[in-house]
Amino acid sequence: MKEYPWVTIQGQAPSKSNTYKVITLNGHGSLAKQQALKNYENSFFWQLPAGYRGLGIEGAFELYIRVYFTTMAHDLDNSLKVVLDCLQYTKTIKNDNKCAKIVAEKFIDKDAPRIEFCLVEI
Repeated sequence: MKEYPWVTIQGQAPSKSNTYKVITLNGHGSLAKQQALKNYENSFFWQLPAGYRGLGIEGAFELYIRVYFTTMAHDLDNSLKVVLDCLQYTKTIKNDNKCAKIVAEKFIDKDAPRIEFCLVEI
């Protein structure tokens, strides 16, 4: 097992359910990213330490995450998929389907929404 250091990404992770819109391509329904998700992915990329970007974890891994929201109105589970997608976008992981375990905690910090996470290869 290899544990990577904890990382903090500032900003509130958008909800996966609110960051895609249905579009039609060649007569078929498809999902397209909303600008809020694109902005978060870009911010995530630049805040992620260089040692994490391109890490390319191929095998099973565990995600330990603390999500700090501005209010209790946000669902913890909706942010998890966005974070996993961002880890895939930054090539930290090869595929989020290799996530074998998630330990997630929800907190409120109205002044400094953020996520804190670490990965453990298993």
